[in-house]
Amino acid sequence: MNIFDFAHAFFGDSANWQGYDGIPQRFLEHLQYSLLALAVAAAIGLPVGLLTGHTGRGGNALAFIANAARALPSFGLLVLVVLLIGFGLLPVMIPLVVLAVPPILVTTYEAVRTVDPSPVDAARGMGMRESRILFQVEVPVALPLILSGLRSAAIQIVSTATIAAYVSLGGIGRYIIDGLYQRDYEKVVGGATLVAFLALVTLVLFWAAGRFVVSPGVRRREGRAKDSRARTAE
Repeated sequence: MNIFDFAHAFFGDSANWQGYDGIPQRFLEHLQYSLLALAVAAAIGLPVGLLTGHTGRGGNALAFIANAARALPSFGLLVLVVLLIGFGLLPVMIPLVVLAVPPILVTTYEAVRTVDPSPVDAARGMGMRESRILFQVEVPVALPLILSGLRSAAIQIVSTATIAAYVSLGGIGRYIIDGLYQRDYEKVVGGATLVAFLALVTLVLFWAAGRFVVSPGVRRREGRAKDSRARTAE
């Protein structure tokens, strides 16, 4: 049998669509872990990235912290946290958040720093407060790049949340871990397919969010900038 046969057998079995181990239940659990981790990472990364990007201070320290966090292996960190505090949801959230904060933090910082200084200087000349300059001038222009950082973090979380199964939690990772243990390759392929599907759904949702929340003028400017970079590369 090839992977397509395994996938067809897994998704074609009605028993896999019902009960506590059914696809809807595992999919919902995986989604809950992923959304919670993304929310916590965004609550940490966005404010720090916006503040440091607006003030221009702390960029070197930010890069150092982000690179250090990226170097930490998620599974190794999970095992360490479990040994320190025991089983539960918290040991899963810590490595997922550590994984997701760097792309949000660094991308948000860079997004704000690369905003054209002309409108920012004009806003200061008009007497606008710094908070209004940040949220009314810089953030709308930087939003496409900020969303790309959130998208990158979300995809990494969705792909890595399978580690929850290692500490007896649910999610799609249960199919992969249990399938490997039982040598049930239908489960392994089915779980991997579901993770890939959820990652694709995440990409589509962030694309739709970008079309909805980013102003048409900023989108057109981003498109012209991409075209210009492509012509330069040629």
